[in-house]
Amino acid sequence: MRFQNHRLHLLFTIGMLGSGLLIIGCSKSEPGGQTARGGGGKEAKAVYTIGMSQCNLGEPWRVEMNAEIKAAADKHPNLKVIFKDAQNDTLKQRAHVEEFVSAGVDLLIISPKEAQPLTEPVDKAMDAHIPVIVLDRSLLGDKFTCFIGADNVKIGRAAGEWIAKKLGAKGKVVELKGLMTSTPGGDRNRGFREGIAGSNIEVIFEADMKWLEPDARKEMESALARFPKIDCVYAHNDPGAHGAYLAAQAAGREKEMFFVGIDALPQEGVAYVKQGILDATFQYPTGGAEAIETALKILKGEPVPKTITLGSRVFDKESVAAGGRELK
Repeated sequence: MRFQNHRLHLLFTIGMLGSGLLIIGCSKSEPGGQTARGGGGKEAKAVYTIGMSQCNLGEPWRVEMNAEIKAAADKHPNLKVIFKDAQNDTLKQRAHVEEFVSAGVDLLIISPKEAQPLTEPVDKAMDAHIPVIVLDRSLLGDKFTCFIGADNVKIGRAAGEWIAKKLGAKGKVVELKGLMTSTPGGDRNRGFREGIAGSNIEVIFEADMKWLEPDARKEMESALARFPKIDCVYAHNDPGAHGAYLAAQAAGREKEMFFVGIDALPQEGVAYVKQGILDATFQYPTGGAEAIETALKILKGEPVPKTITLGSRVFDKESVAAGGRELK
């Protein structure tokens, strides 16, 4: 009898331990808690910290990118974005990325100034298991989580074709380039040359204005001093095209030529077309909202594509009132 009672007591004890383990196991899988798991087995957190490394805020387009990231993130109480401005200094941007890695951010968004120097610190972020979204300008290799940007070669080609059509496939053009150590500068140049290939359009002057309007204005002053005939200015961004226009206007020659830019911000390039300052601008979306949308998927452990290519539109005198024309 004593043996039977001892056996019953042992079975009861084992049963209680099993129930306790079951209760503990269930409590760990409850949704919404600090220890709840998201998709893909990632630990969910009350607040995720995102580091945003911007190469500079001297370009209105980049100010808009940050504003779009903030607006999209503000819709999600579980996201906190820390912004850093490298002020067009590659070494400073490298340091910013290293600071984000040391701080252990949950995700990094970077719009790099230059490809080669920023590749190594991004590699280190990935080695530290920090997902990286690259915006606008790509890096060397593919050691990042997702790249988001429009097709700069396609946009440059469309600009070249637009100019060739406007000039009747012949004329003299000034090309004011973006920073040529950045991937968009090279791509917008290459696409443009493809767009005018086979025509009698001659690029009589080209200069790297580093995306900056004051530099574009100075370079255009040099072009105006050297060449009595200029039919069109193709600038790699709208501030560059606007700077060229101001230089030509100061010389009393703005009516002699077309002015074409890229970016098409509503308050900048598109407004310039409406005002008759630019003849065309080609949209380059910032990707800010898409970056936050993608970040949320990554943080939940959901798969995302390696590359997200954004669409573009052309805004010229014929299409600006209708909201532009989509590039095919």
